[in-house]
Amino acid sequence: MRIYSLAIFTAPPSGSATQLAAYADLSSYSFYQRGSVQEFLNFFSKTVVERTQSGQRQSVEEQSYKFNAYNRGGADNLAAIIITDLEYPARPAFSLLQKVLDDFSTQVPRASFTTPSSISFPTIKTYVEKYQDPRQADAIMKVQAELDETKIILHKTIESVLQRGEKLDNLVERSNNLSAQSKMFYKTAKKQNNCCVIA
Repeated sequence: MRIYSLAIFTAPPSGSATQLAAYADLSSYSFYQRGSVQEFLNFFSKTVVERTQSGQRQSVEEQSYKFNAYNRGGADNLAAIIITDLEYPARPAFSLLQKVLDDFSTQVPRASFTTPSSISFPTIKTYVEKYQDPRQADAIMKVQAELDETKIILHKTIESVLQRGEKLDNLVERSNNLSAQSKMFYKTAKKQNNCCVIA
């Protein structure tokens, strides 16, 4: 079980999400793959956060990744997303999202949300390192109230989050946030994943 990334966004109901703080552990990838993987994690994180309604939690699976997002909404419009492998359980992931949003909102003044580059929140790295083992995360956070599991919407693929008629390949191709190298990495990875399907 592994956490790849943890990110905090401001996600206004009618507008684009803005990343405020993030940390990624890409040590399982080769040095040459890390840049492209990071771009895709950022791209999918923003996409899933923007399509998670205020007050909603959801899990989205794409290839070997699970994106657990929580849009807390409220006056500060904060949302968080954790990207893990498929084996990482949802309950500690959502507990961690709640905890990181609580800490972020108490440690970072809302006035600084307009200039994300000025935000310093080193605690996010500590969370990723500490909760690589979900049993530890669950044990530490069991004093918190149980999450309302009925509010978690499980989507089997990223396509279910996309708008009607919208295709992931087209979204990737049109994105200005991805370099040509990252787009090529996506296409290559998709071909490799499709080549070994046994009918």
